[in-house]
Amino acid sequence: MDDASSRGSTPDPVRVIFVGSPGAGKGTQAARLAEYLGVPRISTGDMLREAIATETPLGRKAEPLMGRGDLVPDDLLIALVRERTAREDCARGFVLDGFPRTVRQAEGLAEMSSGEVSDWTVFSVEVPREELLRRLSGRRWCRRCQATYHVTSNPPKEEGVCDVDGAPLVQRDDDSEEVVARRLEEYEERTAPLIGYYRERAGLVEIDGNRPMESVFADLKRHVEVAA
Repeated sequence: MDDASSRGSTPDPVRVIFVGSPGAGKGTQAARLAEYLGVPRISTGDMLREAIATETPLGRKAEPLMGRGDLVPDDLLIALVRERTAREDCARGFVLDGFPRTVRQAEGLAEMSSGEVSDWTVFSVEVPREELLRRLSGRRWCRRCQATYHVTSNPPKEEGVCDVDGAPLVQRDDDSEEVVARRLEEYEERTAPLIGYYRERAGLVEIDGNRPMESVFADLKRHVEVAA
């Protein structure tokens, strides 16, 4: 498979899930893989932040939770993903980033697929805790265009300024050191059980995320090509 267009004749939808700790690089790799496959990347984090910025009812419910590093209730996220994956642009498949995060969410996702997930590709991106702390606390974000940077590994051309639109970069509330520690604890308590859930049902693929981005992406491409 040389490019996204080469998958145009594939009859079965390509459905990919990324699981792993906050800061493992799931968002970056999910975006790249979705572009490579020619399908939408669906990020619940981006959808929730947009809802907060536009002050929708869901955004008003989610804002205090995300600010504290708490997880948004399962039923709200399941409804959000169900609506998004039903759109026409998902007919050929999609890449999920940030969902599911709990076994209940995984069960809700399975219900959308008549209970069957064995033909899904599920990646678990593994990164040591100390590296996760470094990555998360150094992230910066453009409120205007949603672009993300890192102060050491992916800095903007001009410090504190977005390369895309020149807007100031900020640290999200959920990337402060205190909230990062809380998010990692939440992950261990509520999200880590997903590893066992998908290992039993979908042939979980574990990826070493503590490597250069290109090496990680090469592994992801190799696995989706084998699964195709």
